[in-house]
Amino acid sequence: MLTRDGHVVTGCNVENASYGLTICAERSAIFSMISQLGPKMSIRAIAVVNGDNLPCSPCGACRQVIFEFGPDAMVLFPTAEGWEETAITNLLPHGFRLK
Repeated sequence: MLTRDGHVVTGCNVENASYGLTICAERSAIFSMISQLGPKMSIRAIAVVNGDNLPCSPCGACRQVIFEFGPDAMVLFPTAEGWEETAITNLLPHGFRLK
């Protein structure tokens, strides 16, 4: 993930036997960004990858969190046809914010 201030932050998927406690790499990176750099940081771009280079767009929960911390962020991810680059608002057209 690339922040608006030029920092690169990584995250990883953490599986758990209780599936609801699993965390996706996207949210892991965002929460690390906040932990390391503060709550005012904003996402410029985030890339989603996996070890097998399989199609993998962000899940719904990740889309909402990406939108909240980067409402104009670009999202890059592999599809069956190759890499896609799109705005988070295309993936979550009606995201919401508390502010």
